[in-house]
Amino acid sequence: MDRHNFLAIDIGNSWYKAMVSDQWTDGEYQIPNAIALYDEEFFEKPYEEDDVEFEENLIVEVKSQAIFDKREIYYIGKSAARQRNVSLTAKNNQKVDEDRTYILLFGLAAYHAAQLSEEDEVHYSIDQLAVSLPTTQYKEKKDNFRQRLIGTHTVIFHKVPGIPEPKELVVKLHVQDVIIGAEGACAYLGMTRDQDTLYIKDELLVNESSKGVIIGDLGGDSVDFVGIKNNKPIASIEGETFGINPFLDNIIQKVSKSEMYKFDSRAELEEKLALGQSEWYVEPFAGVKKDISKYIIPQLKSMAIKYLEHFDRIRSSSPEIKGATRYIAVGGAAKLAQREIQEAAVSWSERGRPIDLMFPDEMEKLNVLGLMILAKMKQIQIEEKKNEAYISSNS
Repeated sequence: MDRHNFLAIDIGNSWYKAMVSDQWTDGEYQIPNAIALYDEEFFEKPYEEDDVEFEENLIVEVKSQAIFDKREIYYIGKSAARQRNVSLTAKNNQKVDEDRTYILLFGLAAYHAAQLSEEDEVHYSIDQLAVSLPTTQYKEKKDNFRQRLIGTHTVIFHKVPGIPEPKELVVKLHVQDVIIGAEGACAYLGMTRDQDTLYIKDELLVNESSKGVIIGDLGGDSVDFVGIKNNKPIASIEGETFGINPFLDNIIQKVSKSEMYKFDSRAELEEKLALGQSEWYVEPFAGVKKDISKYIIPQLKSMAIKYLEHFDRIRSSSPEIKGATRYIAVGGAAKLAQREIQEAAVSWSERGRPIDLMFPDEMEKLNVLGLMILAKMKQIQIEEKKNEAYISSNS
């Protein structure tokens, strides 16, 4: 297969995680799922522009048929998280219907494109854009989502460090084709297929799927359960509106009230959690360290218990997946709470209802790995059809 431009983006409620494989490079990016309206009057000009990281100071204006309000300018990602008017995801958010989805998605794609050229106007064509939806939204929304993503979308970066006034950079994204994947099912692809050859790399897991595999993808505001039987997803298992974000919010509120320290965003707290318990402290004042593990651990334990309750209900309610031999935990939230989930699983074993969970490597990015595989597989299908048509027309 010739080298094409592939972009995979896992649209999470906490993070947007992107993986790119194009004619120039292979790479990965992630930004917090955060936006904030930009106001020129309150923009703080940096004292030393050489110290400003472009990725951490993204200010975008998006012109696209996918967006209803085309006049606003937004901070996105880490720059948004620092603003007082930051907007994080709401519970039960509908990704396809919200402007923020496209602002963040196109902003992240355009940021990658901007790295490939020194021009002040960049054109970047995407042969296959692969994006994810929760299982609760996948069936009804995927076709509409695909149509809104296909086409040309213009992203204007404002206040770009390191370039002359007016310090604007224009990126035109040309999306040729789109494939939508269901969260959880994409994680299975990421576990079982090789990124380069696309062949099966985990024969054992594929064989186990003949008896049944249940994947619980724990994210920010949803846990997406996918049943796999005979190496194919089973449609009867739906996701749940439950995730780590309410527990993160509880931690942030307790730390703010008791320790006089305010996290900029959930993403900042998640980054601290990922460092391990030795780093679970804050410094409300210079030289003063406050241990916050007493706020974190109870919340993670509570989430772990509820996660296993959902797992138990799912495995008991779906006749198609009854007798599953493998249970798999995936997602960034599952990785953060792996120890608490494993501890909670002990009590389930003591009750005679064991939930022996597998925690795969790179569980936090399996969905985006699976999306990249989907993008490559779809491009192969397109090329095969072209070859068949060519052979047919010349025979």
